[in-house]
Amino acid sequence: MVGDILTRAWYALHTKSRFENVVNEGLTKRNLDVFLPKITVKSRRKDRHKMIRVPLFPGYVFVRTDLNPYEHVEILKITGAVRLIGSTRGPVSIADATIDSLKIMVGTGEEVITGTQFKKGDRVIVVNGPFAGVTGVFSSYRGDGRVIVNIKALGQFAAVNVHADDVEKLPEILS
Repeated sequence: MVGDILTRAWYALHTKSRFENVVNEGLTKRNLDVFLPKITVKSRRKDRHKMIRVPLFPGYVFVRTDLNPYEHVEILKITGAVRLIGSTRGPVSIADATIDSLKIMVGTGEEVITGTQFKKGDRVIVVNGPFAGVTGVFSSYRGDGRVIVNIKALGQFAAVNVHADDVEKLPEILS
């Protein structure tokens, strides 16, 4: 927004966990411009060996709005919507070129590689495999998609070698 002139721009809307599709449908029903980039990945469940469509950015959808007060409230009233991402001064817009690039990336059907870069010292949790539920501290990358996680127990550290896809960064509030 510039002065009193409302201009339409893209914003990232944070959603409740796994509510991306619900929010996308709710915004679409209200005739708002919404974009939920999805990619095709192999299911990580042991009982399935199929390809599934998942959000490129779990927990987020993109919405185009001019942030007039009525529309802003309507967006936040959608079931599963949490808040528009921004700073203390308000929501921060995303460049149209960025959204256009994302649309091209997910529209090609080609593989899009995503992931979280861990930094040494990040608090993490193992979410799959024999160490599922174990929390620790990220140590290093080993190659071949493997990472080292240090676990503190009895005043000592033990290190485990797990697949990077089986590790997630703990939110700051849980660290």
